Amino acid sequence: MEKQIKVLLVDDELDFRKLMTFWLESKGYSVIGAANGEDAVRLTCEAAPDIIFMDLNMPVMDGAQALRKIREFNKDIPVIIISAYVDDKRAKNAVESGISGVFYKGKDFQEGLSLLEAALRTHKQLKR
Repeated sequence: MEKQIKVLLVDDELDFRKLMTFWLESKGYSVIGAANGEDAVRLTCEAAPDIIFMDLNMPVMDGAQALRKIREFNKDIPVIIISAYVDDKRAKNAVESGISGVFYKGKDFQEGLSLLEAALRTHKQLKR
């Protein structure tokens, strides 16, 4: 039996998190939710997710700060940034911290799934 892929979904918008969680779970993924970057850093340590979807604009600790902290102890985990804005400079700057892509909130969830699957394929090839 194949191990279920664990996705850490970090977004302060509860409605978006619920909708995306439901959609990802319907595709066979296990989803852990977090509302801010501080929780994302803690859950990355505690829950050992396989991949992270992380919003940039959040209270307590934003996605860019959380990504930098996560990279201090986990340089390999694939991270897909979630942004509501196509021209978000922080999303472009996050590329320097080693992200696997950017998912824009206005897009079809299928695009997010394509990013997730591509990141996992690439990550698994790097592990071999």
